[in-house]
Order: sequence, then structure tokens, then C-alpha cells
Amino acid sequence: MKVKLLVIRTSDMQKLAKFYELLGFVFEYHKHDDAPYHYSATVGETVIEIYPLTKSQTEADKSLRLGFEIDNFDTTIELLKENNVVFVSQPVSTAFGFMSVVIDPDGRKLELYKK
Repeated sequence: MKVKLLVIRTSDMQKLAKFYELLGFVFEYHKHDDAPYHYSATVGETVIEIYPLTKSQTEADKSLRLGFEIDNFDTTIELLKENNVVFVSQPVSTAFGFMSVVIDPDGRKLELYKK
């Protein structure tokens, strides 16, 4: 089994895309078929897309927790600090590896792992 697609919904797509670009994502802004315009990046074989909230959503789902292994971990951590990203935990060695936890602009927790 492989994860092929992950869709994140937000009220501010551009702001969220800029945040994830700090982590190394490279997004395209496009639409296909009847879908709304959205941001799309490919990481390995997984497509990660940022879509606007659905009509029935009033805010983004903050309970989704994501984890990413970062190629340039130390540089990325410094970049996040320079951009005043909120850290839940500073980089530390854990049973799961060397990692840090940050908050994205919608309030989701992201686990960032050193490669």
C-alpha cells in the first residue's frame, strides 16, 4: 500500500502554501476538471494538495497531525524560527528519531524529523 494523495483544506490557501514551502514543498497553482483552483506538490509518489474549505466548513480541521522527514533539517528549523513559526517542541532526540513539532497557520501540529 502507498499513500497517493493527501488533501489539506484551509481558509487561506496562499498563506498555508507559503508555510509549507518553508519546509521544502514546491507547489503548482492549478485546477483540473471541475475542481477549484488549488496548490499541488509531489513528494516521492504522494501528491499533497491545499484546497479551500468546503461550503460546509467554517474552519480548518486542527486535529489532523502530519509528519515529514526533512532533507535540510537544521537549515529548515532556523528558517522556521526566522519566520516566527510556533514550536510545540524544540528539536530533540526521541524514541522516534531526532524531531521537532511545529504548528502550521491553521493550528495543525507537524512532526518534523531529521533525515
